[in-house]
Amino acid sequence: MYTRVSKYREALVILCSCVRWEVKKVTEKYIEQKLVKAVKELGGIAPKFVSPGIDGVPDRIVLLPMGRMAFVELKAPGKKMRPLQVKRKRQLEALGFLVYCIDGVEQIGGVLDEIQSS
Repeated sequence: MYTRVSKYREALVILCSCVRWEVKKVTEKYIEQKLVKAVKELGGIAPKFVSPGIDGVPDRIVLLPMGRMAFVELKAPGKKMRPLQVKRKRQLEALGFLVYCIDGVEQIGGVLDEIQSS
């Protein structure tokens, strides 16, 4: 027979395992999909950025109405940019472009607000 404490403990174990599952589920690809969707909802596009012969470029170019644009590097939660990616980010920023690194879905809104207000 379960006691009240063991029921709560069991519920807590289930909750913790669900939370761990949710954290594992968030990948770079998932964040990227959410970014593309959010940009589209604002009337913009976020095409993949591929530059043959130049490694380390950001993953996406965000193009919003009124000529607003920025480059976005996407990472899985907690992951950092590689040294070459940091170098490319600095090069683009030195040319006057906005460059962001997003490693969480919760960052998307703030980044898009910054791009729109630039």
